[in-house]
Amino acid sequence: MNKLPELQRREFLRRASAVGIAGTAAPWALSLAGIGEAAAATTPGDYKALVCLFMYGGNDYGNTLVPYDATNHAAYAGIRQALTIPRDALAATALPAGTDGRQMALAPQLGKLKGLWDAGKLAVQLNVGTLVQPTTLAQYKARSVPLPPKLFSHNDQQSVWQASSPEGATSGWGGRLGDLFMGGNGTSTFTCINVSGNAVYMAGKQAVQYQVSTSGAVPINGITKSLYGSAACSTALRSLITADRAHWMEAELTRVVKRSADAQATLSTALAGVPAFGTTFETTSLSTQLQMVAKLIAARQALGATRQVYFVSIGGFDLHDLLATQHPLLMTQVNDAMASFYAATVELGVADQVTTFTASDFGRTLTSNGDGSDHGWGSHHFVMGGAVKGGRYYGALPSVSVNGPDDVGQGRLLPTTSVDQLAATLATWMGVSATDLPMVLPQIGNYSQKDLGYF
Repeated sequence: MNKLPELQRREFLRRASAVGIAGTAAPWALSLAGIGEAAAATTPGDYKALVCLFMYGGNDYGNTLVPYDATNHAAYAGIRQALTIPRDALAATALPAGTDGRQMALAPQLGKLKGLWDAGKLAVQLNVGTLVQPTTLAQYKARSVPLPPKLFSHNDQQSVWQASSPEGATSGWGGRLGDLFMGGNGTSTFTCINVSGNAVYMAGKQAVQYQVSTSGAVPINGITKSLYGSAACSTALRSLITADRAHWMEAELTRVVKRSADAQATLSTALAGVPAFGTTFETTSLSTQLQMVAKLIAARQALGATRQVYFVSIGGFDLHDLLATQHPLLMTQVNDAMASFYAATVELGVADQVTTFTASDFGRTLTSNGDGSDHGWGSHHFVMGGAVKGGRYYGALPSVSVNGPDDVGQGRLLPTTSVDQLAATLATWMGVSATDLPMVLPQIGNYSQKDLGYF
């Protein structure tokens, strides 16, 4: 028997599953691999969700977590020049001093996150970034160990953060988490949900990201309402695009369309049953994305979900200029959106079952280019949730210096914690076994510490 058509079909499915179609056709980015819908086999109430908040452009770590003790703030000001946040502006967001006497403060706009820190619901992961294996400064300079490909490149480092591979990767670690959990969800389609478009982070080997808008499921135009004012036309279109086909590619497309239409109907019905929140969300894009995540979590039982991975994002962080004026605005949006989302999880009674973490292409230079900062490497990130052992730092606090022991030049931090370690910690909390971790994170075997202790 000639197996070429089947091999072609498998390759088509493999490639198509890696990329969701954006825009009005977004629901077509559904599971092309023909995943069977499995009944959930977990106990009632056994639910967990992981939410990735990606800051596109490379967040400036120097003005997110700021040296506050007098000595280190003076060193910071000498390096940052016009980008410096005055010390008196940091008093309200100052964090407790460490045993070494060093003290840090959150950006002044992160007051609500400071409240979550104080409540033990927010932690800071220090100097985390893309690595292949633990790397010292001497090894970096000698190029004696493998390094992440195409360092300081936006597209590639976004992909390495999300997928452990440069641009062109076909699956990300969020999607690979979905691969392990989708069989335990009543409807596998709703395992990986993206509220911000498309991201390789959410593509699995089998799981495919289901894309929604901030208003909910995106319908296939023409079949969910009258077409050209005619219900008959709408019915005819539905029949045309869902009719059985003989050719394998046409048959696959038909199956995707049917699945998309069914998912849209299921999700719309589930969301219609979600009552209004008492929590107030802001009208920014990031807040409305997280509000939709909260609604989807509220609808988890109607969707048959026990494990879910979500993705939201905010752009504008590539601040080579105007950093002093634009970065505070972005911090305000992150502060408000994360705080409102956490409050919504409390309202829903699932705060201990939802963990949110921030990510970004890379950090930026501690040095100023005059009006902004340039592409860097390591950065500081937040982990938030009711299960998080918050109110503390994880990892090593870098020195406030240029060309010092912690950076590769211009205050570009050499990461002391890898994205793989952060991801492994989150995956373990989700329920991934040590045996299955390499399926999610192929390079995790390079690290002796695989759980950073957030939970």
